[in-house]
Amino acid sequence: MISQNNRKVVEKEDVVIKFVGDSGDGMQLIGSMFSETIALAGEDLSTFPDFPAEIRAPRNTIAGVSGFQVHFGFKKVLSPGDLCDVLVAFNPASLKSNLKNVKRGATIIVDEDSFDDKILEAIGYKANPLYDGSMSDYNVIHAPITTLAKETVKPLGVDNKTAEKTKNMFVLGMLFNMFNLPIKATEEYLQKRFKKKPELIEINMLVIRNGFEFVNTIEAIPSIVVPKTQLKPGKYRNIHGNEASAWGLMAAAEKSGLQLFLGSYPITPATEILMELSKHRELGVKTFQAEDEIAGITSAIGASFSGSLACTTTSGPGLSLKSEAMGLAVITELPLVIINVQRGGPSTGLPTKSEQADLLQTLYGRNGEAPMFVIAASSPVDCFYAAYEAAKYSLEHMTPAVCLTDGYIGFGSEVFEIPKMSNLPSITPRKAQPNTKYLPYERDPETLARSWAVPGTEGLRHRIGGLEKSDIYGEVSTDPINHEKMMNFRHEKVQRIANKLPLQEFTGPADADMLVVSWGGTKGQVQGAVEEAARQGMRLAHTHFRYINPLPRNTKDILSSFKKVLICELNMGQFVSYLRINFPEIPYLQYNKYQGQPFTVVELVDQFSQILKG
Repeated sequence: MISQNNRKVVEKEDVVIKFVGDSGDGMQLIGSMFSETIALAGEDLSTFPDFPAEIRAPRNTIAGVSGFQVHFGFKKVLSPGDLCDVLVAFNPASLKSNLKNVKRGATIIVDEDSFDDKILEAIGYKANPLYDGSMSDYNVIHAPITTLAKETVKPLGVDNKTAEKTKNMFVLGMLFNMFNLPIKATEEYLQKRFKKKPELIEINMLVIRNGFEFVNTIEAIPSIVVPKTQLKPGKYRNIHGNEASAWGLMAAAEKSGLQLFLGSYPITPATEILMELSKHRELGVKTFQAEDEIAGITSAIGASFSGSLACTTTSGPGLSLKSEAMGLAVITELPLVIINVQRGGPSTGLPTKSEQADLLQTLYGRNGEAPMFVIAASSPVDCFYAAYEAAKYSLEHMTPAVCLTDGYIGFGSEVFEIPKMSNLPSITPRKAQPNTKYLPYERDPETLARSWAVPGTEGLRHRIGGLEKSDIYGEVSTDPINHEKMMNFRHEKVQRIANKLPLQEFTGPADADMLVVSWGGTKGQVQGAVEEAARQGMRLAHTHFRYINPLPRNTKDILSSFKKVLICELNMGQFVSYLRINFPEIPYLQYNKYQGQPFTVVELVDQFSQILKG
C-alpha cells in the first residue's frame, strides 16, 4: 500500500524500536516520551532501558552507548522484544554495537553528522558503513539530523550547545509521523517538565514538528500502522516497575489503615522508589533518606515498632549490609517490607544491569535460622502487586517480607490498569487492643503470629530486642528447649503462609515433553519463548514462580509430573539449587545466563530445541 506522499504503508501486529546513542544524548528521555505516547495511543507495551553506570560515560565508545528499547503492539506484549524493526542510531558506536540486534530489512535511522573519519577509525570501522554497502540488507535512512535540528531553532537565537541537544526531539517527531502518533501528549509532557522554562517548551515543540514534517519528504521512510489494543474499560497509564513498587506500598498503607514509613539509602537501581514515595507527603507517606544502609533498615524497624507500615529499599550490596538488622526484625517478629531491586554483582558489580543473583542471599544470608516471606515480582506492573502482597503477609503474619524485583523490570515499564482500592485484598494488621491481657509471644493458633503492641498503648508494656525471648511471656531466655521452640515457631509461621497462597499453575499440555520453569522478572521472555516453541511444533509446558518462601503447596506435584524440568534463570543456578534442597528427587536441567542482560526469546527457543533433540 502507498500513502498519499508515496511512502509505503506497512501493517504490523507489533513493533520493536530501539534508540541508541551516547550516554547523555537523551536516549532515556526520548524513549520514555515515545513510550508515554504509545500508551496513550492505546497500545500495549514493554520497555527496556539499558545504560552505562557512569554519570558521564566516555563519548563515541562502545562502552558509553545508552539504549532504550520499546516493544508495542495490539496483542499482549510479554517482553521488550529481541530483534528491532526500527533502530535509531545517533553515532557510529551505537550503530556498531546494536546492528546485530536488527532484523534484516528493518529501518535504521542514522544521524550522519556524527559519522566523521576520526570517530569511525577509533571504534574500528575501516570505511563509512553508510556508504560502503555493508548495510545493504537494511532500509537505511541517513540524514544530517543534528544540522537539521540546529537550523530549526536558529531563528530563535538558541546557543549552539542547546541547539545540538534538540536532535533527539527531531527524531522523536520523525517517529511520530512514521507511526501516525499524536504530538499532543508530548507537548503536555514538556509543559510539565519545563513549566518554569517556557522557552524550552517552544524550542522542543518546534523541533518535534519539523522532524514530523521532514519525514514527508523522504519516500524511503515507511508509514507503519499498528492496530490499537482492545483494552477492557478502565483507567490506564504507563508505569515503571520502581514506581509501581512505590504505589503498591502506598496502596497497602491505605488498605491497612497505617501510615507508610520508608527508611532507605539511595542505591542504583532502587533509588526511584525512594524518589517516588518522597513526592507523596500529602498522603501521609514519611520518607527518611538515611546516611547508610544500616541506618535505613534500622529506622524502618523503629517505625514498625511504633506502629507504621515500615519499609526499606535496596539492591544487592545494600542487602548484604542490612543482613544483621534483617535478623533483628526476624527475632523481634515485627512486620517489615524489604524491596531488593537486584543488579549484577558481586560487590559494586554492574549497578545498572540486571541479574537474579540475590536469591540465596535473600533466603539464607543472615546469621542463625532467620526465615522470612519472599515474593518475586514478574513484571513492571507486577511490582505493584508483589509489593502490596509483601506488605499484606508481613502485617498479617508479623514477619519481615522481602519483595525481589530487578533492574530490568524496575527500570522497565508497561501499561498498567489502575485498580480500585475496593478490589484489592484486605489487609488486617494484628494490633493488640489497649487494656487487654497482653502476652507478647502468645500466638494465633492458625498463623502462629504474635500480636503487635504499639508503645504507649495502655496495658501493653513489654520487652523487645535481639536477645532470645521466652515463649508467651517474652522474658529474655537462654533456655535450650525454649530456644528450639521459638526457632520452630518462627520457621513454621512463615511456612503457614502457604495456606493463604494460590496453588501453582502451569500452561501447556499436561503430557508435555518438558516443563520450563521461570521465576521473578524472567516471566515475559520465558513465556514468549514457550509460545514461540509451540508454534514451531515443540510440546512444552511452562510454570512461573512468584512465591519463593514458602513455595506453593503443590509445587512438588507439578515438578514431578514431567519427565524433564528445565529451570531458566539469570544467575549460576540459585533457584534450581533451592528446588534441589526442597525436592531432591526431581531430575532438574538448567539454563543460566549472567551477562547483565535479560533472556532473549531466540536464545531460549534454541536451548529448548537442543534439549529436546537430546
